[in-house]
Amino acid sequence: MPVSAGLGVYAPYGGSISWPDDTGFRTVGTQSSLTYIRINPVVAVKLGEKFSFGAGIMIDYANIDLQQGLQPLAQPLVNYYRFNGNGWSVGYNLGVLWHPVEKFSLGATFRSRTGFTMKGNAEMEDQPVFGATTLPATMDFTFPLTVVSGISYRPTPKWNLEFDADYTDWSSFGSTSINQQKSPPPGVNQPIPVNFGWQASWMYEFGVTRYFDHGWHASAGYLFNQNSVPNQYYSPLVADMDRHFFSLGAGHAGKTFDVDVTYQLGYGPDHTVTGSSPSSSPGFSSGQRADGTYAFFSQALMVTLGVHF
Repeated sequence: MPVSAGLGVYAPYGGSISWPDDTGFRTVGTQSSLTYIRINPVVAVKLGEKFSFGAGIMIDYANIDLQQGLQPLAQPLVNYYRFNGNGWSVGYNLGVLWHPVEKFSLGATFRSRTGFTMKGNAEMEDQPVFGATTLPATMDFTFPLTVVSGISYRPTPKWNLEFDADYTDWSSFGSTSINQQKSPPPGVNQPIPVNFGWQASWMYEFGVTRYFDHGWHASAGYLFNQNSVPNQYYSPLVADMDRHFFSLGAGHAGKTFDVDVTYQLGYGPDHTVTGSSPSSSPGFSSGQRADGTYAFFSQALMVTLGVHF
């Protein structure tokens, strides 16, 4: 039949970062984490021998945790502010695949924005002004739309060269606020405005695979990830910058099992931030900023196992 159905469960976004209390930007941010899970049923239809179209519903769950100090120093007087919340959202995705000639395949996907009202609690303490306080709170987020297009070129059955361009409209992270459901203690705003001011960005990916006899193959790839966070509201809780990723891998495709092993090296050149403004009020009142020089380096080893039924 020319119709296929599938179900994907994956994490399109996510991360966690933690800073010590003596950074000089404690009131800008100390910890953050994002857990994001997508449940994505899809249906695809093959229209003739060269063209396919697919569409699906995205059912998304997200949990976010943001923490910062209320004063430049954590001791001797305890002080902090934390928001933790979660929520659900629904979006959609579309995809096309065109195989005009034997050696070329072209594809594109679109994923819609997903808007969340994160419901949870705001926890705060600022000794000796007020003690530990917990208030019900909400915070709105709109996660970005994404568009991906790619081309595969197979000059011979032994080679596959691929290039992708990924666009993510992070400008959906503009301004929002933490809305506490009851009156906060003295000195805490209601609501608390939070400015992100992020901007759209691109990723460019290139990969090549060489196929050998008896199901073996080897691959290499390069990815450039453009910075999305401008210096104006730069946040150490994201610390984004231009990044380069290089990968090498090998694998085997069998009748029952597939296995791949990949090594990835990530590198971000020094990114110097000057003239930044805190995204929320504690940084303003303390005079702290996220100005400084940030760098990135990572190594990863990935193992993938597939089973055919």
